[in-house]
Amino acid sequence: GCGKSTTLATIIDQINENFNFNIITIEDPIEFVHRHKRSLVNQRELYSDTNSFAEALHFALREDPDVIMVGEMRDLETMRTAVTAAETGHLVFSTLHAIDSISTIDRMCAMFPTEEQEYVRMQLSMVLRAVIAQRLLPTKNEMSRVMCAELMIVTPGVANMIRQGQPALIYQAMETGASVGMVSFDKQLVNLARKGMIDPDLAVRQARHQKGVADALGRQSSLRN
Repeated sequence: GCGKSTTLATIIDQINENFNFNIITIEDPIEFVHRHKRSLVNQRELYSDTNSFAEALHFALREDPDVIMVGEMRDLETMRTAVTAAETGHLVFSTLHAIDSISTIDRMCAMFPTEEQEYVRMQLSMVLRAVIAQRLLPTKNEMSRVMCAELMIVTPGVANMIRQGQPALIYQAMETGASVGMVSFDKQLVNLARKGMIDPDLAVRQARHQKGVADALGRQSSLRN
C-alpha cells in the first residue's frame, strides 16, 4: 500500500481532538479504532454493518454528520453520493487509486458517463478543497520506506482549471504554489534525494517530468520532459 488508510486515520484523529463534530466513517475493514474525544466518531464496516459504501453513505447523510470518511470510492454511485454530500455542506474525505493529484481528478470524472463529465468538473471545481497523492518509496539503504506526498490545494485559479479541464495548467500552478502549501511529487522527490533519504536514480524514475528532476539532481538523463 501507500499509506492512504494511515493518512485518513490521522486526519480523522486530528479533527476528533480539536472539534466538536459528528464524524461517521465507512471502512473496509476498520483498521484504526477511534475513541470519542471532542467529537463523536461512529465507525461502520463494510459487510458487517452495511452492504456497500454507497448504501452506508446514503444512511449516514440522514444522521446529520459534520464529517464523513469513505474508505474508498470504488463505484459511480459512491462517487456521486460523496460529491452530493460535499455539495450539501458536509466535509468528505475519501481515497481512490491514481498516480498523482491531477490524474485523481481525471479518474473521478471518468467514473461518470461521458455526457455528465462536463457537469461533474463544474461540481468538483466548487466542492473539492484539496487532493493528497502519496507513495511509499524505499529509502537509500533499502531498510525501510519513506513517504513522498504531493499536495494540490484547490485555489480559485485551480478550481477554474478543473472546470475547464486544463491539467497541464494545474501542474504549473502546483509547481509555483508553495506559498499556499502546494507541492508536487517532482519537488518532493528532489527534496528527498538531496537529503539522502532516497536514491537519486529512484527519484528520477518516479518523476512526472524525469529530465527536470535529473537536471535538478545533476544526473545525466535522456528521459521524458
